[in-house]
Amino acid sequence: LKPHRNALIVAAVALVLSAAVGLAFPLIVRHLMDAAFESRDAAALNSIALLLLLVFAAQAVFNFVQVFLLSATAERVIAGLRTELFAHLLTLSPGFYAERSSGELTSRLASDCSTLQTTLSHQMAEFLRQILYRVGALTLLAILHTDLMVTTITVAPIEVLSAYAFGSVRRAKSTRVQDELAESNAAAEEAFTQIPIVQSFTREGWEEERYASRIGRALKTAIQRALVRGIFFGLITFIAFGGIVVVLWKGGLLVLEGQITAGDLVSFLLYAVSVAAAITALASLYSGYQEAMGAAQRVFDLLRTEPVIKEPRHSEALPPSSDPGGLVFSDVWFRYGPREPWVLQRLDLEIRPGEIVALVGPSGAGKSTLAALVPRFWDPTQGVISLRGTDLRRIPLIELRTAVGIVPQEPLLFADTIYENIAYGRPEASADEIMRAARFAHAHEFIEGLAAGYETPVGERGIRLSGGQRQRIAI
Repeated sequence: LKPHRNALIVAAVALVLSAAVGLAFPLIVRHLMDAAFESRDAAALNSIALLLLLVFAAQAVFNFVQVFLLSATAERVIAGLRTELFAHLLTLSPGFYAERSSGELTSRLASDCSTLQTTLSHQMAEFLRQILYRVGALTLLAILHTDLMVTTITVAPIEVLSAYAFGSVRRAKSTRVQDELAESNAAAEEAFTQIPIVQSFTREGWEEERYASRIGRALKTAIQRALVRGIFFGLITFIAFGGIVVVLWKGGLLVLEGQITAGDLVSFLLYAVSVAAAITALASLYSGYQEAMGAAQRVFDLLRTEPVIKEPRHSEALPPSSDPGGLVFSDVWFRYGPREPWVLQRLDLEIRPGEIVALVGPSGAGKSTLAALVPRFWDPTQGVISLRGTDLRRIPLIELRTAVGIVPQEPLLFADTIYENIAYGRPEASADEIMRAARFAHAHEFIEGLAAGYETPVGERGIRLSGGQRQRIAI
C-alpha cells in the first residue's frame, strides 16, 4: 500500500467527510421534526429539507471520490502483488515445484489475491466508515443525552466477545476451504493437461469422482463455515437491534416525562440505528477480514519462500571459451533430500572442449540428475562442478543458463505460434535466423506445409503437433 499513500490519504479524507455528513443527518432531522410537530413552521421545514438535499449531494461527491480512489488503488495493489508473486515463483528451484502442484499455485495467484482485492477495494473502507459512524454516533449521543448513550453502549462487550469467539473458528474454516479448493484445482488441471492419457485409459469416470470428492470436502467445510457465520450473525443482529428496542423504550419514557421532544427522540433513534447497523456491518466485515487474513498468509508465505538455488554473493564472469579446461565434476555427491538415497556418489568426470559425451545406464542411475546439475537446477550436496576452472556456483545464473542449451526428453511447447516457440530462447532473433535454426533441426519442411506456416498456433503444450514435430521444434 505504501506507494499509493497519496491516493489513500485523499480517500481517507473523503471517507471522514462522508461519515461526518452522515452523522449530521439525525441532528438536521431533529430540527425538521420539531419544525413540523412543535413550532409548525412551514418556512423552516422547507429550508431544512433543502439543506438535507445539499448535505446528501455533498456526501455523494465524497463517496464517489473515496470509492473510486480505493477501488483503483486496490486494482493496482493486487496487480502488483500478483506480478510480484509470479516473478518470485519463477525464481524458485525445481525442488519447490516437486512438492507443490501447479493448480495450487494458480489458486494462490487467482483466488487468494481476489479475496485480498475485495478486502482492499470495499471492506477496508466500509470497516473504517462503520467505526466512524459508531464512534461518532456514541459521541453525539453522549453530548445530547448521556443516559441514552450508556443504554446504547451496553451491548459492546457482548459484541466484542462474540467476534473474538467466532472469528478464530471462521478463519480456520476459511483457510481449509481455500486449501481444499486449491487441491480441487490441481486435480482438474492435471486431468486437463493429461487428457489424452485420461481418455485412452477411459478414466473419465475416475477423474470425475476424484474431482467431485475434493469438491465435496471443500463443500463440507464451507457449510461448516456458513453455520458458524450464521450463528454469529444471528447473535449480533439480536444484540444490535435489541439495543434499539431498549433505546426506544428509554427514550419514550423521557418524552412522557417531558425531558426531550419528539424530534430529539427521532434523532436519538437514528443514532441508535447507526450504532446497530455499524455493529452488524462490522461483524460482516470482521468475518471477511478473517478470510482475507487466511488468503494473505498463504500469499505471503509463498513470497517469503527462499530459493534453494541462489545467486552468488561474490560472482565471477562466465569464463570465455578461449580459456583452457572443460567441464569438471570433482567428487560430486547428490541426493534430493536429507533422508533420500544418494543418486550420485564420488563422481569424478571431465568433459573436455569439443567432446561429445553420452551417459548410458539403467533408469534411476542419475543420468538426468547429472545433466540438471550443469545449469544449476540443483546444486551438488557435496563436491564441486567447475567450468574452465570456475565453480558453477560463482557464475551468475543468467550467464550460466544462457550458455547451456537443453532439449528435454519430453519437450513441452508454449501455447503460442511455432515462430514464438523457436524464438523463446533468443527473442531478438531475426526471421532468417529462425528459419535457419528450423532447417538445422529438420523442422522447416513440415512447418512450410502447414496452412499458417511459422504463425501456426501449437496449442497448450504443443498438443496440435505430433510428438516428433514437438521434438524438432524444441531442438
